[in-house]
Amino acid sequence: MQLHQFRHSAFCEKVRLVLAAKGLDYNVVEVTPGLGQLDLFRLSGQRQVPVLVDGTEVIADSTAIALHLERHHPTPSLLPADLQLRARVLLLEDWADTALAAGCRLALLQAVAADPVLRQALLPEATPGPLRQLVGALPTGLLGGMGETASGLLAGHERQQLQSNLEQLAVLTADRPYLVGDQLTLADLAVAAQLSLLRFPASSGAPLAGRGASGIADNPLLEPLFSWRDRLVAPLARA
Repeated sequence: MQLHQFRHSAFCEKVRLVLAAKGLDYNVVEVTPGLGQLDLFRLSGQRQVPVLVDGTEVIADSTAIALHLERHHPTPSLLPADLQLRARVLLLEDWADTALAAGCRLALLQAVAADPVLRQALLPEATPGPLRQLVGALPTGLLGGMGETASGLLAGHERQQLQSNLEQLAVLTADRPYLVGDQLTLADLAVAAQLSLLRFPASSGAPLAGRGASGIADNPLLEPLFSWRDRLVAPLARA
C-alpha cells in the first residue's frame, strides 16, 4: 500500500494511526504542495490528502480510507460490533473531523504566526534550505495580519467552545483508556490525530515535539488530555 500524504496533516496522521493499529505495512509518498498535487489529481481525481493506494483501489478521504481498511483488514477491529457503541464511535469520529478539526486548524494558524520555529518546522521537507531559513526569519510583526485573523476567528465563542471541548475531553479521558467501550476505536484515533495540531507529539521529532498552540499546549487543565493522547499513540509510533 502507498499513503500519499502531507506529513503534518491531522487527517494523514489519523490514517497512519489506523494503519499502525492494524499492523499494516505501507510506503509513504510525501506530496509536494502545488506540482505534487497535480500528480495526485491525476491519480485520485482530487488534490487533497490523504490518498491510499491499495492494489488497484485508490481511496481518498481519511474516513473512507479507515472504513476501507476495516472491511479488508478487520482484525483488530476499530469499530465495535455492538450497534450503539459503533454509532457513538462514528459520531465522535465525525465530530473530531469537523468541529474539532476546525478549531484545531485555527489555533495552529495563530501559533504559526507567532512562532518562527514552528512555521519553519512545518514547511514541506522538500523546501530548499535558503527558503526555509527565510520563512523562519520573517519578523512576527510581518505576519501580524494572519495572526490577528486567526485570533479574531478564535476569539469569543469559538475560542471558548474549543477550550470547553478540550476540557470535556480531558474529563472523559482522565480515568479511562478509550473514549468508547473497552478497546481502541476509530474515535480515539480521530481525536488523537486532531490533538497533534495543538501540541505536537514526540513522534514529530525535533524541533516540533512539545510545541503547539499557546494557551492550549501549556494549559495545566489539558495536561491529562495530552497525556492520554501520548499513551494512546506511543505503541503505534512508526519507526
